[in-house]
Amino acid sequence: MQSVILPVIKKKIMKSKVLLITLLLGMLSFGVSTSCKAQKFALLDMEYILKNIPAYERANEQLNQVSKKWQAEVEALNLEASTMYKNYQNEVVFLSQEQKKAKQEAIMQKEKEASDLKKKYFGPEGELFKKRESLMSPIQEEIYNAVKSISELRGYSMVIDRASDNGMIYASPKIDISREVLEKLGYNVQ
Repeated sequence: MQSVILPVIKKKIMKSKVLLITLLLGMLSFGVSTSCKAQKFALLDMEYILKNIPAYERANEQLNQVSKKWQAEVEALNLEASTMYKNYQNEVVFLSQEQKKAKQEAIMQKEKEASDLKKKYFGPEGELFKKRESLMSPIQEEIYNAVKSISELRGYSMVIDRASDNGMIYASPKIDISREVLEKLGYNVQ
């Protein structure tokens, strides 16, 4: 008798769980859909905006030039260390233990110099990062203020950058405010 009742009870419990989950999902989707209706969204294409701001292009060019210069300095030190090592390999059989040790230390010192210089210029808090920050921050601040102003004026709850990798599949061009942001910044765009 018990073996017949147990599957029936399990089936009723399972049905009530499925019903409860369905009910909760329905309530959740209703809540989300009603709260989304009260909010306004807009899109923005940051790549488009930045491409139309000459100061951004100049800053990028300046960063590229300084980056190339610094990279050349690092590569020169690496080349120097490599040359020292090749010379050492050619002379190693003629050197005393002290001379070998001195040359090895000089090579390691030159490699360390190159590594330190690379870190100084290109590290997470390096000179390139600081330079990028100093050049780009004013531009980003100006764009942010324009977006904020337009959003407050039009009542947007959220502005999403369509150029970023956010998984957006479709967005209506009607809610794209990129041109308006450029106009607010004083740029005329066709």
